[in-house]
Amino acid sequence: MARTVLVVDDLADWNPYYPSEHVITFETYLATEQSGADERVRVINLCGSYKYLSDGYYCSLLAEARGHHVIPSVKALNDLGRKALYRLQIEDLSQALDKAFKTKNKHEEIKLLSYFGTTPDPDFQDLARLLFERFSCPVLEVTLSYRDRWEITALRAVSHRSLDDAQQTLFAEALDRFSKKVWRKGRARKAMRYDLAILVNPEEKLPPSNAGALKKFIAAGRQFGIDVELITQQHYVRLPEFDALFIRETTAIDHHTYRFAKKAEAEGLVVIDDPTSMLRCTNKVYLADLFRTHKVPSPNAWLLHKGNPMHLDRLEAEAGYPVVIKIPDGSFSRGIVKVNNRQELEQKLPELFQKSALLLAQEFLYTDFDWRIGVFNNQPLYACRYYMVKNHWQIYRHGGSRTDSGHFETLPTFEVPRVVIDAALKATQPIGNGFYGVDVKEKNGKGYVIEVNDNPNIDSGIEDRFLGDELYRLIMKELLRRMENRSKGI
Repeated sequence: MARTVLVVDDLADWNPYYPSEHVITFETYLATEQSGADERVRVINLCGSYKYLSDGYYCSLLAEARGHHVIPSVKALNDLGRKALYRLQIEDLSQALDKAFKTKNKHEEIKLLSYFGTTPDPDFQDLARLLFERFSCPVLEVTLSYRDRWEITALRAVSHRSLDDAQQTLFAEALDRFSKKVWRKGRARKAMRYDLAILVNPEEKLPPSNAGALKKFIAAGRQFGIDVELITQQHYVRLPEFDALFIRETTAIDHHTYRFAKKAEAEGLVVIDDPTSMLRCTNKVYLADLFRTHKVPSPNAWLLHKGNPMHLDRLEAEAGYPVVIKIPDGSFSRGIVKVNNRQELEQKLPELFQKSALLLAQEFLYTDFDWRIGVFNNQPLYACRYYMVKNHWQIYRHGGSRTDSGHFETLPTFEVPRVVIDAALKATQPIGNGFYGVDVKEKNGKGYVIEVNDNPNIDSGIEDRFLGDELYRLIMKELLRRMENRSKGI
């Protein structure tokens, strides 16, 4: 568990807020001996001044020297101290500014306060979150001016002591949301050994885990002494307070899920899905070459390069029709088409080439269902048959706002044909020891790996149909083992 402390100049500075044993003075923090290497400490620096060589500056500097995670960081303070430095990090925020000012009139200047990345005006919420990810200050004053277009003209870290009554309330509420551990009161709960963050997106239409599964992950974690908390995109800067990150949001490389994985890995957390697995699994072109190199049984595949018509001639000669064309990073059957002749091929390719310079063409193998083998740490966990949508060749069919899916059947892994299990394990071994969902087609007594997913579905009522709650315990048990090994330096 991470220990959180709030550092102030004087305990009287905290009088307007709820009393907490986590609040200490800078003098106390200065005199405190370093904690053990295995204890994680998070410091929220609320000193009155962050100027260079002030108490606030030294608080952040010493926290970093002691291996504590501190907000604001020394880098943030130094960057905010020089306009030339922070301007480099806000040049790409024009889209967030345009969105914020859709409903605003043009004013000479606007000042807004961001409290731990939140602001009471919903129009500026995305902007406040983005700024907090880059300059993680408890209170940040943002100055906006109109010069042909709206721009950020000044950023300044502000002391909570300068806030009025209304602003103090907003600050306290934001701190409450940002670090609920500071405010816990009442009956003591059973102490948890580790903290696990599960990254989710409540707005996602096809999430990898439904609400029922998330509740079961939380319950299973509690059995192993793991405090599980659901976090979202806005909690990026909170990652260092956890021991592990488990991503239950559809992943992509050009997406915040990858940034979360990279940040968590850099902070020393156990990460599922780890960034390397994400890089390797999300690109079907990479997987096709990986399968070929490691002799993983899979359908024949060809690469199509934009602007090279000779590739089409070769594909037609060697593959025939029908053939499946895929964009490298599609998911849930998106970006995948089946073509039956040269005319369809030439019609579909321009649209797909708009998304990628390389496409993957794959031999068409029709089966009534695809096997999905869940693999964690190179061990099969669960097995499902996902059946094709009626009168369709895929397990998903997208049409407008509606997505249809076929039926499913969950089986114990010992009832799965050995060739399917062997193919799945052979496919994951060169990728890593993470949590994967391997799609395998079984035809003529042989297993053919279609792809490996780094973010496989675990839905209550589907993948857990055979193992029930034991599936969640197995996953949590492996995460616990990794967290224990990480704390021992293994």
